[in-house]
Amino acid sequence: MRRQHAARRAGEFPPPAEPLPIPVVDSHTHLDITVTEPGAPGDVAEFVALAAAAGVDRLVQVGTDVESSRWSAALAAEHGAVVATVALHPNEAPRLADLDEALREIEALAGQDRVRGIGETGMDTFRTGDAGRAAQEESFRAHIAIAKRYAKPLVIHDRDAHADVLRILDEEGAPQTVVLHCFSGDAEFAAECVRRGYLLSFAGTVTFTSATALRAAAQITPIKQILVETDAPYLTPMPYRGRPNASYLIPLTVRGLAEATGADLDELCAAISATGDRVFGPW
Repeated sequence: MRRQHAARRAGEFPPPAEPLPIPVVDSHTHLDITVTEPGAPGDVAEFVALAAAAGVDRLVQVGTDVESSRWSAALAAEHGAVVATVALHPNEAPRLADLDEALREIEALAGQDRVRGIGETGMDTFRTGDAGRAAQEESFRAHIAIAKRYAKPLVIHDRDAHADVLRILDEEGAPQTVVLHCFSGDAEFAAECVRRGYLLSFAGTVTFTSATALRAAAQITPIKQILVETDAPYLTPMPYRGRPNASYLIPLTVRGLAEATGADLDELCAAISATGDRVFGPW
């Protein structure tokens, strides 16, 4: 599904960004897709090395279906700079012939030491219509239960579904740690998430000219509840929007966040690094 959308991007991978003064974590990337992009500068090891040179020395590789979750877990077992999360993407759940069996596969991976989170799961009313909503919600509730059983953070995909995400988390009882991947809400929604103790992970979208509401959300988020991510190869920060993304471009997002929030760059990097270790570490 996501590989099909990848064909819509154009252009070469951007040049390396100016390194950050303190290394941070890319809390959400898809190396399995990134390495298949046309013009990719190398294999996984090369992308990891490029990220480290830019001050992004830890990566969270995210699963979106059974196959990619297995791949993510195996990669994390081999690369010291990478940990994994495993899950069924919310748009994947309605397409499965046997959702229960797929969830059993995810749970079987969840106990591995290098699997450090359950996600990305959640709700998406942008791509999944009414017919798929029940399966999507069933899958989300099951992932919440898996995260609680294994005491691992829950990584949430939320697209046009803010109210449903909060409702289901409130009904089920959220795990101790919840990460809103690629946070896309406004300041009002951010305040609700912050009040619940959730972490907000900001992607390159926070640098987009049109993202005024998103920057307002970042401004009211305590620095200790902020993470950053690429969602690579998607959501490339400015000035390279529309080109393939990779973890070595995180510095553009971090500097955009610092500018939007008025935070000192060193302080912001140190906070993101510490939060990444607290949520997903130790590496």
